[in-house]
Amino acid sequence: MCGIVGKITYKSKAIEADTIGRAANLLSLRGPDDAGVWIKGGVGLGHRRLSIIDISQAGHQPMQSSDGRYVIVYNGEIYNYRELRAELSEGGRLWTSDSDTEVILAAYGKWGAGCVERLNGMFAFAIWDRTARRLFAARDRMGIKPFYYHASSDGFLFASRPRAMFALQPGLSRGIDEQALRYHLECGYIPAPYSIHRAIRKLPPAHCLTAGAGGVRITRYWDSRAIMPDESLARRNVDDIVDELDDLLSGIVREHMVSDMPVGAFLSGGIDSSLVAALMSKCSSQPVRTFTIGFQEKRYDESVFASDVAKHLGAQHECERMKIDDLMELLPTYHREFDEPFYDSSAIATMAVSRLARRHVSVALSGDGGDELFGGYHYYRIAQRLRPLYRLPVRVRGMLAACVGAVPGHRPRLLSEAMRQKNGVASFAFTRSITKDYQSVLTPEVIRSTRGIYDLFETEADTYPAGLLPGEQGMRLDASFTLPDDYLQKVDVSSMAFSLESRVPLLDHRLVEWSARLPLSFKIRGATNKYILRRLAYRYVPEKLLNRPKMGFCIPLDRWMRGSLKAWVEERLADRALTGELPLNWGVISDLWKLHQTGRRNTYPIIWATIMLLEYVRNNHD
Repeated sequence: MCGIVGKITYKSKAIEADTIGRAANLLSLRGPDDAGVWIKGGVGLGHRRLSIIDISQAGHQPMQSSDGRYVIVYNGEIYNYRELRAELSEGGRLWTSDSDTEVILAAYGKWGAGCVERLNGMFAFAIWDRTARRLFAARDRMGIKPFYYHASSDGFLFASRPRAMFALQPGLSRGIDEQALRYHLECGYIPAPYSIHRAIRKLPPAHCLTAGAGGVRITRYWDSRAIMPDESLARRNVDDIVDELDDLLSGIVREHMVSDMPVGAFLSGGIDSSLVAALMSKCSSQPVRTFTIGFQEKRYDESVFASDVAKHLGAQHECERMKIDDLMELLPTYHREFDEPFYDSSAIATMAVSRLARRHVSVALSGDGGDELFGGYHYYRIAQRLRPLYRLPVRVRGMLAACVGAVPGHRPRLLSEAMRQKNGVASFAFTRSITKDYQSVLTPEVIRSTRGIYDLFETEADTYPAGLLPGEQGMRLDASFTLPDDYLQKVDVSSMAFSLESRVPLLDHRLVEWSARLPLSFKIRGATNKYILRRLAYRYVPEKLLNRPKMGFCIPLDRWMRGSLKAWVEERLADRALTGELPLNWGVISDLWKLHQTGRRNTYPIIWATIMLLEYVRNNHD
């Protein structure tokens, strides 16, 4: 795992090695083991390396092809690189390393842009063609690794994180993109291609990019959205389907364990992480190293469940408990490494478990992706159960929503509002929004000039096959947006903050395609979520250890913001020296904060998203 930067000038302006080196060094935690810079003819590439495979100097980057035509900087892991290497060795090719980097270079030399379709792994890389004076860049299919860029008539910049791009070009505008601002305060994340900066874009997952003096061209190279579930599979024996999943996922986990450095696993004690750890145990002759974070508040503490699973697997388990002081200790790292506003507070817990794991291993496998592929969230069941509702006349639907809303409690009221949405996509967008039915904290002018989460989801849903069931539709919407721009960014940045490589076997594209063909009944069956994944997990871990309500890996912000964090939040809301000109409705923010303090409503998601925006501005003021 690494950090990459690059600068191309189209007007033959000289690039100083110090400029590239300084930018790359801002990513030193992503790659503490080695650093490299390559400068030639108005092109500069920089690299920071975390050595995982072929840790010798033979894997040093930037790396040139054997004929000197191509130069690469690369972040990620290619799990089938040895198979590709064997195929590319036909004809007597000589290799100078055992690294996957050299394999990517050779693959591009032989297959051009088509090489990405052969790569199985997580990656973001850029290859400079010295002959054609053209840059080729690509990002992995699910968006596990980041790639930011800036394009202009003068040149092209790219980096693993935005802060490095301002070092590449100090005059680059830090102006805020109001569309990105709305997404952050409504979705809780900023979806590609947007970033918080108007001048910087993100390459979307499963896309490649070509940049040169003639401009920038971006194309999609892989698309699982069009895969329709194969309903004939519903007639097959369930055990046969579980066997097929077992074989596929066992092979994937085995590939993800390949490393020249120690490997472990994040373990929450839930279905996904427990299954990954179990399959690692199956594939290894040594006890698996597992890591978890616990909390004093029992409502949020999964450490007991993780410990029980680890004991069953014979894992070598490590656990730390997190208090409010630990949160405050990690906040400076959080604000430095998340150099865009980032709402998801579970990133702090992810940082804590990454810090713990890095004391023992260099690579950790996670269970991310299981919910989006196999129906783990309650949102999908809600979307599916509301399906018949949208066949009714609007007036009848409104009457039913009113009846549900009359039931006392927070959940009935939210369900009532979801029922009032104009269609299933709008209903799902409502349930996934962090604002729910609260008034926006943005000014009316910004609301009028930007799009909201519903428009985002509706545009994406239009690309799906007709007849896709609402539950499946919701999973694919999350896989397109929430997964890459929230959960995967969280894990990438949090683990890289402690120079730990995180791998996500459940997001191998072969498993993604397999799950897309699986009928919804294998994912959601009655009140049971992740049905087929549970069936597989129960083969390795006793059902009694896994069969419990889903908790999620989060911190008790709602309580902390009424207690230990209350003064800290109020201090930040009151300090508007740098943030007062943001297009925010401060009256609404104040009302939401007071409402949260009453305990009648949990408005902390909007407050926390606002605080993260304010902290971003204070830390990155131009």
